[in-house]
Amino acid sequence: MKFSEFRDGMVIKHPPVVLDEKTMIDFAKQFDPQWFHTDPEKANNSRWGGLIGSGWLTCSLAMRMAADSALAGSESFGSPGVDKIRWLLPTRPGDALRLELTVNNVRVSETRKDLGIVRWTWRVYNQNDDQVLELEATSLFDLGQS
Repeated sequence: MKFSEFRDGMVIKHPPVVLDEKTMIDFAKQFDPQWFHTDPEKANNSRWGGLIGSGWLTCSLAMRMAADSALAGSESFGSPGVDKIRWLLPTRPGDALRLELTVNNVRVSETRKDLGIVRWTWRVYNQNDDQVLELEATSLFDLGQS
């Protein structure tokens, strides 16, 4: 989407992506090697009652879905950061995760007329419509691009 297509209050959706155990474990071994993300047997006998996905994997999947559904082909060039990340429920092997992006505010910078700013809330839901992730982010767009 182009910056000019974003509107305050709009909701952009991405269809579900299914998590599999191998992806969860491979990601965790590389980036978040805690036993409840990497050891199914030990996780089965824990308070979690089974393997749970890294919250960072959930964020990475949300980023991929946002890129595919909203940022591909845009003038987006980065972000100054995320104001809030909340992992509300653990993700599990076989979960089908979908993304809903709610645009909170779209504006052009007052000091840099070639800079577009989108503030939005990203929510990820599982196949039961339980929310598993929420984050608030700001994305920057280069309006000087032709």
